[in-house]
Amino acid sequence: MSDEIRQLEPKRVWGHFAELNAVPRPSKKEEKVQAFMIQFATDLALDWKQDEVGNILVSKPASPGMEDRRTVVLQAHLDMVCQKNKDTDFDFETEGIKMYVDGDWVKARGTTLGADNGMGVASIMAVLASNDIEHPPLEALFTADEEAGMTGAHNLQPGFLSGDILMNLDTEDDDELSIGCAGGIDTDVEWNYAETDTTSDEVAFSVKVTGLFGGHSGMDIVFGRGNANKILNRLIYDPSDRFAWSISSFEGGGLRNAIPREAEALIVVSKDKAEEAEAYWQDLGAALVKEFATTDPNITIKVDAVDLPKTKMVNDDFQRFSAALQCTHDGIRRMSQDVEDLVETSNNVAHVSLAGGTMSLKALQRSDRESAKFDIADSIGAPWRLLGAKVEHSGSYPGWKLDPNAPMLGMMKDLYQELFKEEPRVLACHAGLECGLLGQHYPNLEMISFGPTIKNPHSPDEKVKIASVEKFWGYFMEALKRVPKS
Repeated sequence: MSDEIRQLEPKRVWGHFAELNAVPRPSKKEEKVQAFMIQFATDLALDWKQDEVGNILVSKPASPGMEDRRTVVLQAHLDMVCQKNKDTDFDFETEGIKMYVDGDWVKARGTTLGADNGMGVASIMAVLASNDIEHPPLEALFTADEEAGMTGAHNLQPGFLSGDILMNLDTEDDDELSIGCAGGIDTDVEWNYAETDTTSDEVAFSVKVTGLFGGHSGMDIVFGRGNANKILNRLIYDPSDRFAWSISSFEGGGLRNAIPREAEALIVVSKDKAEEAEAYWQDLGAALVKEFATTDPNITIKVDAVDLPKTKMVNDDFQRFSAALQCTHDGIRRMSQDVEDLVETSNNVAHVSLAGGTMSLKALQRSDRESAKFDIADSIGAPWRLLGAKVEHSGSYPGWKLDPNAPMLGMMKDLYQELFKEEPRVLACHAGLECGLLGQHYPNLEMISFGPTIKNPHSPDEKVKIASVEKFWGYFMEALKRVPKS
């Protein structure tokens, strides 16, 4: 499979992508890929350094004749989102990604591909390894743990970088120049609830939601795709206590920046209500399938009789839990009033886990306005505080404010029009690019973000367009030639 990928053009980029994807690199478990990158720099006899949180900086002198240009920081993150289909047997900590070519796209078999941000990393590697590319003095910054908290960007220290232009290679449409992004904040909820024993007069059912599209909780939130946790709660929410059922377990979603694709709950109901409950789930399930047919055409809702568990949540706590989850906003809260079609504020109910007397919920709020970011975080926590749950907000990072008059943007726009005979789209995105944090640490750093076309990041449907990589590479190479003099 790697041989097939290595034959794609430009070979030097795809070759490095194949090498990178052979190395496990889950967020927060990046030791192997960090060692790989250090060895890569060492083999090239390039200077490198690593900070306490795992950021790696590789320096390369200018190519002949480019010594008087401004120093450029090329930046990408080493970690990847690790998501797989439930029927895929794969260990992200020990295995390399299994890639294949499907028409115009490169995909992975049942897992995320790691094109986010592996294509950026591979492109920087190709420049570092070259002896025939014109470029200014370079600093290649490979950041740590971007996907699960932006730990590397959060903790980057003053003095680590010396460049004054930064090219972030983490944008996912090849006709787009990003010059702004949303900030974000994490919300964690922990709640202890009361349990009671089940009885011989009760039966249990597994209620499962699968087949949702998922995707990136920032870039893809605008599409209105279903959230498995919220859909599952609609199936089990019983405010009138008509069925007097309760819950033994609930498990749905995973990473904060991935829209949940699957969720399952174990419901305990009295035998005399079982038939009525099944009929209710069948009718509501059919309605939900129709409701999400456009955004999630493969949605499946399945109800199966299962063995009765030993314990269940007491009914009063179940009513409070399902009501609080019903009240927890998910998706877009407000669209931007300044930039057309841009989401301003949103929330992703990323992970809900409940069993054995303990419930946890993890969510990620995003906004390009700091006041709105903290307001939605408070709103997400509010219904859970009413239950007496422990609510914590952490990992706040700022947005990156759009500057339409930046000199590098003018050069990049003109170059795009010259090469492709059309205007690029210049915009901000609702994802949490590291540029917001990097700009906080280095306020005079002039930044721009661009990259090849990647679809469905943060899901097993992730794919990168082959022709787009070649387009991006040519644009990137020409941009390096045109960096202004210092």
